[in-house]
Amino acid sequence: MKIALLGYGKMGKTIEEIAEKRGHKIVLKVDEDIENYDLDSSKIDVAIDFSVPKAAFKNITTCFKHGIPVVSGTTGWLEDYEKAKKICEENKSAFIYASNFSLGVNVFFELNQKLADMMKNLEDYSVEIEEIHHVQKLDAPSGTAITLAEQIIEKNPRVDGWQLDDAEKDEIPIYAKRVEDVPGTHTVTYDTSIDKIEIVHTAKSRQGFALGAVVAAEFLKDKSGIFTMKDVLADLFRN
Repeated sequence: MKIALLGYGKMGKTIEEIAEKRGHKIVLKVDEDIENYDLDSSKIDVAIDFSVPKAAFKNITTCFKHGIPVVSGTTGWLEDYEKAKKICEENKSAFIYASNFSLGVNVFFELNQKLADMMKNLEDYSVEIEEIHHVQKLDAPSGTAITLAEQIIEKNPRVDGWQLDDAEKDEIPIYAKRVEDVPGTHTVTYDTSIDKIEIVHTAKSRQGFALGAVVAAEFLKDKSGIFTMKDVLADLFRN
């Protein structure tokens, strides 16, 4: 498979390493903005976007307009997500966006949904989320933490939203910490004066994120439409 990398920072380099180990070829590396690059869909099977928030929408939609499917893990641009989906559909391209491509995190998302469903009628428990990332991470809270919060909100009628740090009684507080050399740790806590329930996912390196993105790209090749990591996981479990 021929892959274009949109964003060639630490994550892009890790994706390159994983992709080449899996027999794929990196045919284009875009540092930030795609505007000055010549795109040819006959030479690119899938683009993997881990760029920066200000460049993501343009990078992604430019690929769609050239018939190139996109896997995107860039966060901080999602106010334009629906517009990107529309452009993808208009150009009969293919798209997977995920706040976190780690296969382990996507299993964690499934656990979070099941736990939220179990806890929704236990009114004594308050819920909060903590995320810890490296100091280079530009956005806070993380896209993964927001996904966790949205899953809980969907399951629990007593919760009406989330806030960074200070939250109202009907909101989930998300605490974002930035620590040197932490790839990513997410904790969902349900707490009372009697006991505490926690589920935790700890990334040990960027390898898990990169592997998941490459697996998603393998899934997306030769497809059209909007997909999620649920589709990727279902395909993996089916095989």
